Amino acid sequence: MKLLRYGAPGQERTGVQINGVNYDTSGYGSDYNEAFFERGGLETLAAYVEAHKDELEEIPASERIASPIARPSKIVCIGLNYADHAKETNAPIPPEPVIFMKSTTSLTGPFDDVIIPKNSEKTDWEVELAVVISKKASYVDEADASDYIAGYVLHNDVSERAFQLERNGTWDKGKGCDTFALLGPYLVTPEEVKDVDNLRLWLTVNGQTMQDGTTANLIFKIPFLISYVSQFMTLLPGDVISTGTPAGVGLGFKPPVYLKPGDVMELGIDGLGTQKQTVKAYGQ
Repeated sequence: MKLLRYGAPGQERTGVQINGVNYDTSGYGSDYNEAFFERGGLETLAAYVEAHKDELEEIPASERIASPIARPSKIVCIGLNYADHAKETNAPIPPEPVIFMKSTTSLTGPFDDVIIPKNSEKTDWEVELAVVISKKASYVDEADASDYIAGYVLHNDVSERAFQLERNGTWDKGKGCDTFALLGPYLVTPEEVKDVDNLRLWLTVNGQTMQDGTTANLIFKIPFLISYVSQFMTLLPGDVISTGTPAGVGLGFKPPVYLKPGDVMELGIDGLGTQKQTVKAYGQ
């Protein structure tokens, strides 16, 4: 299945995409949130859709597409998980995964504007594959990790590099600004993803290709990441792990290239859809 949410911020309703058409599933009666995943909502939603497939109403094309999941308890990100990205940022390949967090208030929809924060001069882009957790996970064995996957989603991990790297402390300062976690357009359940370790992911700015990579180059694969992260924190249903970005971020150019108001980003991953965002200044 492909799960989506739509509507104005704070008023989102649920839907699914079937054969490229978006349909409303708000009659199912639950948002796509922690409680939904915890009680096996993917299975009951599938049954609901099958039972009502001739009654589902098409979502108007004019509707805003939101994050396909409601605000999770955590957005966990993995840094420097592609060797080419580590090289372009002059960082060594990490012997263990680098973990940082994005604020859940940074979550927004795949076609929403990206807002450059106050006092920012180095706002950057990062196309990433993210995985959504299906059930409570603590001290998970790598061999069992696939049992904890609700699905996969496209993520633009927008980053403010000065906040991240020049303001002391952890990376989180440059990762959690409003509009910096763009998820969607839909959550794709695992059976629809043929080979998660061989997906092309790409990003353009103003039509110019900046990133063009493949998940085949992930240093730490998804089962390992789920197991690894669960050794340090309990993952709850609906939590997100974003797996890192390939080379081509603005920080890696010589000289660096950063986003400015009016720029347009487009990005995508095989089978997970595409996003498009316009960059705006704070208060614009």
